[in-house]
Amino acid sequence: MLQYNNIKTKYPDALLLFRVGDFYETFGEDARKAAKILGIVLTKRGAGSDSETALAGFPHHSLNTYLPKLVKAGLRVAICDQLEDPKLTKKIVKRGVTELVTPGVSLNDEVLHSKTNNFLAALHFGKKQIGISFLDVSTGEFITSQGNQEYIDKLLQNFDPSEVLVRKDCKLKFNNYFGSQFYTFFLDDWIFNEDASNEILNLHFKVRSLKGFGIDDLNEGIVASGVILHYLSETQHHKLEHISNIQRLIEEDFVWMDRFTIRNLELYHGNTPGSVTLLDVIDSTISPMGGRLLKRWLALPLKNIEDIKNRHEIVKFFIQNEQFLQSQNEQIDQISDLERLVSKVATSKINPREVVLLKNSLEAILPLREIALKSAHPQLISIAKELDPMTEMISKIHNTLEDDAPVAISKGKVVKSGVHAELDELRRISNSGKEYLDHMVTREIERTQISSLKIAFNNVFGYYIEVRNTHRDKVPEDWIRKQTLVSAERYITEELKEYESKILGAQEKIAAIELEIYHDLLEFIVPFIVKIQKNAHIIAQLDCLGSFAKVAVDNNYVRPDIDDSTLIEIHNGRHPVIEKQLPSGEQYVANDIVLNRDQQQVIMITGPNMSGKSAILRQTALIVLLAQIGSYVPAQNARLGVVDKIFTRVGASDNISMGESTFMVEMNETANILNNLSERSLILLDEIGRGTSTYDGISIAWAIAEYLHEHPTRAKTLFATHYHELNDMSETFERIKNFNVSIKELKDKVIFIRKLVPGGSKHSFGIHVAKLAGMPSPVLHRANKMLSHLEKSHASEEIQAKLKTASQKDLQLSFINLDDPLLEEIKEEILGTDIDTLTPIDALMKLNEIKRMLTKK
Repeated sequence: MLQYNNIKTKYPDALLLFRVGDFYETFGEDARKAAKILGIVLTKRGAGSDSETALAGFPHHSLNTYLPKLVKAGLRVAICDQLEDPKLTKKIVKRGVTELVTPGVSLNDEVLHSKTNNFLAALHFGKKQIGISFLDVSTGEFITSQGNQEYIDKLLQNFDPSEVLVRKDCKLKFNNYFGSQFYTFFLDDWIFNEDASNEILNLHFKVRSLKGFGIDDLNEGIVASGVILHYLSETQHHKLEHISNIQRLIEEDFVWMDRFTIRNLELYHGNTPGSVTLLDVIDSTISPMGGRLLKRWLALPLKNIEDIKNRHEIVKFFIQNEQFLQSQNEQIDQISDLERLVSKVATSKINPREVVLLKNSLEAILPLREIALKSAHPQLISIAKELDPMTEMISKIHNTLEDDAPVAISKGKVVKSGVHAELDELRRISNSGKEYLDHMVTREIERTQISSLKIAFNNVFGYYIEVRNTHRDKVPEDWIRKQTLVSAERYITEELKEYESKILGAQEKIAAIELEIYHDLLEFIVPFIVKIQKNAHIIAQLDCLGSFAKVAVDNNYVRPDIDDSTLIEIHNGRHPVIEKQLPSGEQYVANDIVLNRDQQQVIMITGPNMSGKSAILRQTALIVLLAQIGSYVPAQNARLGVVDKIFTRVGASDNISMGESTFMVEMNETANILNNLSERSLILLDEIGRGTSTYDGISIAWAIAEYLHEHPTRAKTLFATHYHELNDMSETFERIKNFNVSIKELKDKVIFIRKLVPGGSKHSFGIHVAKLAGMPSPVLHRANKMLSHLEKSHASEEIQAKLKTASQKDLQLSFINLDDPLLEEIKEEILGTDIDTLTPIDALMKLNEIKRMLTKK
């Protein structure tokens, strides 16, 4: 226990699995946690004494069953093993932590999800920028970048790390910036040092400078990357040859989407339990590598037109050559998760059966390479030439290991015959044992006339001869009695002991030689890791593009025309997720969308509740997104100018825990959009202003639409609203066009046609929707009466008139003579105001004063 306590002191924040004989034991609070999570028995050690402590354990061979449960529960687990053979020491066995497994650092298949990366992240708060780094130790993918808070927030949402490393004194800052949804671990500040990180990275990659990776100017990113490698060392992960490269993530290369957009579009996380995401619909990948890459592509859509078109070209070829795609998929189906297999090679955690799987996977690449070289498609031929046949390594594994090698090297024949002469001889001796024992039994029966005599083996005293009590008087004097049973006696002989020594010695030598040959084989494979990783990445790309082709054929997608314009022209576009969820036989109502910066910049969409306004907004963004990851799109045809930013403000959501109401969240998200506009932005606004009073809401929505129209970027915008008063904006602002989602009224029924048509709508049909929801009749009756009364008051006309007048006045102000001394007077009045100490009443009085100055004018 003294030994245990000393080791536990070094890992106070981890649950310590302490190897004692054939068991992993936990003590004290660790035992109580383990018993609860694992459902194992909680007992006591030293019950009733001063040293009484809780105890819970499980057999050591069950580690792979229980470890994943502990890690999935969010625990850090320190595995403490026996570092020497108990038979070779008379003292307490030397023990030490051989691995620290955390949510972000795990190679266990039961912890990992095949089509999802398990990223460990590190953040470094610099003076001006934040550095970030991501590493999946199970695949070797290492990525770094740096930027402002918004950019880092976006990356955290996209990569969704299982664990984030942060400096201890930045705990509050991290939570304020990025929330508390991430599993975080806080490190001492001295670890976040630029010089030390540079040295760690240079030593790891065996280089003098990081220029070759293109990250030498990312000071904060380098610190974050160095912190990750330091953390791996601290968690006893020293074999990291599979981390052979570090990639710079360049913000300008990919479409910008903030956290709200990623959430609102439900790209790979649903907002409600059981909801279907875009990834669910477009993922027809076959391999785990392809699945992980597809998610990355979806998170980081391209902006380079040539790269996008190259992907489209290959998808087109796959669609036109169905037999080729089928052959490719058959080969990919035979390829295991190469990225994670080579990571296990590097960390010496791969078993013999997995090495055979590695060999089989590399063999499956050869036909794939051959058919691609014969495809007559320039891009495919170029990709095929990059695939390394790796015949030397395939041959080495094939000639060394049995094709049906067991999972554990101790479980049976692993190395092929003919590889090692001494091994073959020892196997012959070991395998001849049954014949030798059968011969001995026959001989002793003839000699003793004991017909029921038999020879058996147990772990207590090895081989023995068993004789039933009825024949006890026939036992020869040279037999040595070893054990007495109720109905029999057990004996040993000198001959039997010699034979046992020979056989057991042979088996021990066999195990030792096989282990040595196996380790030599792994050492042989290690230099090939980078080539295998490159092959794996190419296979993943082909798998993703093949998935795009399959989805396009299955769902009638078309190739979009991508160009350098700022147009968005979609003919009969569909929502890729909703159309898959429709009942059998029901057709999705397709719609046209035309957006440009010259005539139709802002589309104001009105229409009833449940008519499909939000679906039209989302499908436009998803079509653009699909096009720019290289996929075909759900439409009859589409011409799309490359978009560089997609912003959405869709749906209402409170953030009560942070003290923010629905309206505050809405305003935060909208402010973020208005502060980051660009000429190529696509903006989707749904029901802006509904979180406050009607007058406030209409005023804010009007002002936002006007701001977007007048802003020099002229960002393309879809604006869905229930405020029909906004339809009047098209009379004042030339690039705002009104559309509505049509319906058909039949007596007391409303039929949703879901077709987008020109012109505004004057009704929301909210009471009809309430009726569909099962609202009691008295409530509906009263609501209709109130609606009729309010409509007679013409309140909406008053609002419209005021808004129009206000806009016209504002537009008139834009023609004021800039040399007018009044403007200088107003400027001085505003600049002389201390906004930080201004109360709301003071602000209103100041505004009234400026108004009087303008009125006098």
